[in-house]
Amino acid sequence: MKSLMNTKEVSQYIGINEKKIYNLITAKGLPATKVTGKWLFQRHLVDRWLELHTENYPADEKTPDAYQNLLIITGSNDLLLDQLLEVFARRHPLPLPLFSNLGSMGGIRALKENLCHICSCHLLESDGDEYNFAYVEEEFGNNVVLVNFCKRLQAVLVPRGNPKGIKELADLASGRLRIANRKKGTGTRLLLDQEVERQGISGDQIPGYETEFARHLDVALEVLGERADAGLAIAAVAEMLGLDQVPVRWERYDFIMRKDVFFSRSVQKLLALLRDEEFIRLSDKFSGYDLSLSGQVVFRS
Repeated sequence: MKSLMNTKEVSQYIGINEKKIYNLITAKGLPATKVTGKWLFQRHLVDRWLELHTENYPADEKTPDAYQNLLIITGSNDLLLDQLLEVFARRHPLPLPLFSNLGSMGGIRALKENLCHICSCHLLESDGDEYNFAYVEEEFGNNVVLVNFCKRLQAVLVPRGNPKGIKELADLASGRLRIANRKKGTGTRLLLDQEVERQGISGDQIPGYETEFARHLDVALEVLGERADAGLAIAAVAEMLGLDQVPVRWERYDFIMRKDVFFSRSVQKLLALLRDEEFIRLSDKFSGYDLSLSGQVVFRS
């Protein structure tokens, strides 16, 4: 194949009228060299020019199966999940576990677009009792499996001694406290939003409500640094930083995965660690966790 083309050849190569080639040289910068009064075109420069002017790229194949050496988990962040992934990485060189902190709703969206293998999720349903089922039924029907990772205690984190005398979650919605809030789309934010709605007030009446933090630990650090009077987060981070806490409720924190992915070797390796002695010993170092359902497939009661 020739590396140089004349005007007629490049018009055939691109598939347009020969007269339009001259317009492209002037108006669109089609690479060309004039030698002895004739335009010549280097094929590789024409190919590069076409690529640079491409607008409608084909959609990427959105499937985690394309990442054979990765185990991708997205959704709600958790201290104990971090420990689990460390054990997994130590035991299994491949696949490499990767976690993206998108919040529960972000994890659901990623799973819907088939961008991850597992979504970690704790979305309280409108009945105030169950978790996650209504959300996955709406998005996936019966095409997913829910496996419990743990139950976690959500609590209002307060400085040592609880100087503001906070007694319950409703106090965060009173407007008299500066709070550290979780970002939209997280299960913790949903829990607080429901309380705010129940009290019939708007978020702009609560100091700090619009200031969002990505992790439970970030909320705890705001309270520890006295930049906030209180914040809603998992109880485990309170003990870790020496804060006091006002218990709110136990929540079910689940792994959600498509049925075909559930039976994959990498996912089964991860789930097997939930009953592993090393992982259980690590979990004993944290308060605010209940592993009685850990590793079990859960169904709507």
